[in-house]
Amino acid sequence: MSNKVILVVLDGLNYQVARDCMGYLNGLLEQQRLTLYPLQCELPSMSRPLYECIITGVRPVDSGIVNNHIVRLSHHDSIFSLATAQGKVTAAAAYHWMSELYNRAPYDAVRDRFTDDKSLNIQHGCFYHWDHYPDEALFLDAEQLRRRHQPDFLLIHPMNIDDAGHKHGLDSRQYRNSARVADIILSNYIPQWLADGYQVIVTSDHGMNNDQSHGGILQEEREVPMFVLGDAFSHRPAAVKQTDICGTVCQLLGLEHDKAYTQELLA
Repeated sequence: MSNKVILVVLDGLNYQVARDCMGYLNGLLEQQRLTLYPLQCELPSMSRPLYECIITGVRPVDSGIVNNHIVRLSHHDSIFSLATAQGKVTAAAAYHWMSELYNRAPYDAVRDRFTDDKSLNIQHGCFYHWDHYPDEALFLDAEQLRRRHQPDFLLIHPMNIDDAGHKHGLDSRQYRNSARVADIILSNYIPQWLADGYQVIVTSDHGMNNDQSHGGILQEEREVPMFVLGDAFSHRPAAVKQTDICGTVCQLLGLEHDKAYTQELLA
């Protein structure tokens, strides 16, 4: 089975806040048009280690990307590298750490912010380096990439939910409202993505705590949502691991790979 895939990683989104605040996605859930799986992130519950985990399927303690200050390329096959090697088109609208992991490190804003290079793992990119970069702008960047390049795999990675959590904490109106805004933005794009034949996964790297941080083992830091939309999914009960996202996307894309994946997720 070969499908195009959009993977949305809403940085820092706690599972319960996704359930409480994201009315559009939960409306689709109520009408059985999507399926929601709870997912426990790997450790440490930090961004750069978990970007690597999501995109390569390798746990942080095995990848060596064990904190946010390790700036180097990934040492592992990724969705991006496997896709480009097998003739697929890749794109990302994402925080600049994604560029550092899969394209070039360290990130040079002038060189890397706008990327169009078919020799790179992320062939078409719009990267940003401000945590407050508006989610609305980021989704516009992503949609422009999608319409221009028709990528087989598109990563969309906004940062405002995480930014609000670091400024105000888990139990704050600012954090919850950032999730609501992301939900509204998604409502403007998801119907067209599905109409254009994309399978859509909406998930997060980690959650948030009331210390305005994350990194440890608290449930609110580790439990994140994974919403799946599209006819390539089974929509059956499944125990999903964060390390299986990479392989599951590779299956959807019809790639040859040796990554673990969740068979029960797929139709």
